[in-house]
Amino acid sequence: MASGGYGDPSQKIDYVFKLVLIGDSGVGKSQILSRYARNEFSMDSKATIGVEFQTRTLVMDHKSVKAQIWDTAGQERYRAVTSAYYRGAVGAMLVYDVTRRQTFDHIPRWLEELRGHADKNIVIILIGNKSDLEDQRAISMEDAKEFAEKEGLFFLETSALNAVNVETAFSTVLTEIFNIVNKKNLVAGEGQGNGDAASLAGKKINIVPGPAQVIPTKNRLCCNS
Repeated sequence: MASGGYGDPSQKIDYVFKLVLIGDSGVGKSQILSRYARNEFSMDSKATIGVEFQTRTLVMDHKSVKAQIWDTAGQERYRAVTSAYYRGAVGAMLVYDVTRRQTFDHIPRWLEELRGHADKNIVIILIGNKSDLEDQRAISMEDAKEFAEKEGLFFLETSALNAVNVETAFSTVLTEIFNIVNKKNLVAGEGQGNGDAASLAGKKINIVPGPAQVIPTKNRLCCNS
């Protein structure tokens, strides 16, 4: 359904989807973003100060979709950025480090903040990053899956270093958002993708409540650049 690629700046954009990365400092949010947006990884990455964002354009079902991904510092002293940071976001990546128990223990707090500031129907994926450090693992995949199921989140473990599941994580969220928006347009009889470039801010995304969708599977969607 989706094809990768890093976008032709001259092409018409049908949709812009804002995604936010949240989680404690040092869990690899910036590295996940760098791997997805530019297919890069830096061993000497500095802590993010304030807010940064990257974009990547994909084709999904013959529509051009620009993912605008925001990355903020995880340190407490930058928390004042919250309301503006979450405004208009239709997807969120909730990231912890599989080798640091504290970063997973803080996930409920991050989730509470996200749900307090973002649209209640935002599409959320829980991401356990640094899966390449298996010998240092502090959180089992089963514990994380159980939490994701309880909270109704998508879930994947990733390695930004080895480029494992980073593409799939973003594709999972973007595809879910795209499908919701397409269904909304069909129900409204709008048909011709009226998400013309501006943003989905202000558009109501209605997700039918149901069992959690935990996505470690390969047949959901994958687009390798």
